[in-house]
Amino acid sequence: MTTETAILKNIEKLPESIKQSVLLYTSFLVSQYAEKKPEEAVSKTEIEKKYGYGSLAGKIFMSDNFDEPLEDLKDYM
Repeated sequence: MTTETAILKNIEKLPESIKQSVLLYTSFLVSQYAEKKPEEAVSKTEIEKKYGYGSLAGKIFMSDNFDEPLEDLKDYM
């Protein structure tokens, strides 16, 4: 089953008022993404490379006592 077929089957199950909302949302998505030129589109791989695991390594400071119990919670420990 293609993605389009699955989407249409789900939409058929919705009440008419919700279908109107889906139409508005899909129109928004088309205006945001479908009209971009191919050279402007960013692939998922490029996003993963830019924001992947470890991309903030060395940029975030964490104090040496991060794992120490908080003074305010000593009564509960």
